[in-house]
Parts: sequence; structure tokens; C-alpha cells
Amino acid sequence: MDDAGILALYFARDERAVTETAGKYGGQCYAVSYQILRSHQDAEECVNDTYIRAWNAIPPARPTFLGAFILKITRNLSLSAYKAARAEKRGGGQTVESLTRELADCVTGNPEAMLESAELSRALDRFLRTLSQKERCVFLRRYWYADSISDIAQQCRMAPGTVKSSLHRTRAKLKIFLQEEGIFG
Repeated sequence: MDDAGILALYFARDERAVTETAGKYGGQCYAVSYQILRSHQDAEECVNDTYIRAWNAIPPARPTFLGAFILKITRNLSLSAYKAARAEKRGGGQTVESLTRELADCVTGNPEAMLESAELSRALDRFLRTLSQKERCVFLRRYWYADSISDIAQQCRMAPGTVKSSLHRTRAKLKIFLQEEGIFG
């Protein structure tokens, strides 16, 4: 079923909307959540919570891109779950913090707070449009989906060193772009 049909089910308050959403976007939602949480059980819980949030948000919301809307809900729920678990145990590994640190040179101040900023969000959207498809894919796989360098290399058919170099160059471009936009000095 296409997104318009799924949205029509939500607006009709037909519970099949959740089933159709799960069928179409469930795998992607799980992948995003698992990349952040690294726990099958927690990822499944966040995905199920995504459907509840979507049900409660649509209507009145009428997302233009249902997939992006659903994945954003999943990502936000997963980040919240990650922060809650992190506050409890203070563990390590490839974490949201490590990815944030990678971007810290581009985004001065408090990167986590700034990522919530609408202005920064619009600027990042404009910046991503300046990148080639391959650069955009690598950047988003790393900083949106939280994929590892080796996973990105495999998905994009690149050497891990090439992925690292691409990310380094893209972060440098982002820093210059944000400075030119007057967002960060």
C-alpha cells in the first residue's frame, strides 16, 4: 500500500494503518533503533512505541513523507531510551556521544542541544543538498542511522579508509558551510 493509502487509514482511524505501517517501515525502524540501542529487545520496544506515537499523532499531523515521519519518531524514541539507559549505567562503545564528538568540530557549543534547533536542521538540509549522492549516503548512514564505518563501507562498496576520508572531508565542508551561514563562528 502506498503512503497516501496508509495516511487515509490513519485519518479514518482504521487500525489497519498500524499493520500497513509495520509492513512497510517496520524493518527500517528496527534497523535504526538497533543501531542506536544495540539491543534487540529495546529496539523492538521502540518500534512498537513508534506505532503508538504515529497513531496518536496522525491526525492531526499529515506528514508529507510518511517514511521520514515514522523513522524520525523511531530515532527520537531510541535516542531517549539510549539516554535513559546511559544515565543508569554510564557504559561505553560506539555511542551517540562518540558520533556527536565527531561532529563537535563543526558544531561548537552544545552539539546535542543544537541538533534540536530548527535553524540548524534547516541548514543541515541545505548542506546535504550540496553533496553528491555518495557523500550524502555516507554522511547520513553515519550520523542519522549511526552505522559503523565497516557497515557503511560494505553498503556503499567502498574501502573503510575511503569512508573515513569521505566523512572527514564532509565534516570539513559542513564546518565551512555552517560558518558561511552564520550559524557557528
